Amino acid sequence: MTVLKIERLPHNKFLPEYKTEGAAGMDLCAAIAEPIVLKPLERALVPTGIKIELEHGYEAQIRPRSGLSIKHGITLINCVGTIDEDYRGEVCVPIVNLSNEIYAIQPDERIAQMIIARVEQAEIEVTLELTTTARGAGGFGSTGK
Repeated sequence: MTVLKIERLPHNKFLPEYKTEGAAGMDLCAAIAEPIVLKPLERALVPTGIKIELEHGYEAQIRPRSGLSIKHGITLINCVGTIDEDYRGEVCVPIVNLSNEIYAIQPDERIAQMIIARVEQAEIEVTLELTTTARGAGGFGSTGK
């Protein structure tokens, strides 16, 4: 098991938390004093009130919460955000309102989930030709529905 070090900032009330024993992601809360109102297609960078230190070879992935996405059209601008192991700033969540309704992010609301994942850096090898496969260059629906 990896260790995630967390620095709690003064405006933070809730640390990230796994809500169930089998949860892959821990919930992140909005560390804000007042609601952030998002009109349709508006976006905001929402602070969480934490800084993190990851072990070498790990990243933190920031993902949308499925309930906010399906019920309210609230998701992340970059779909999945990556926090590199050497980043030491506050974890903030880039949120966008894709619905046709105004949505207000409330103080302490659970706004995203964070997953800790192992990563490997690849050694780059330039080649003149890649091996062939049955799929080849087929993409964008080429394998069917």
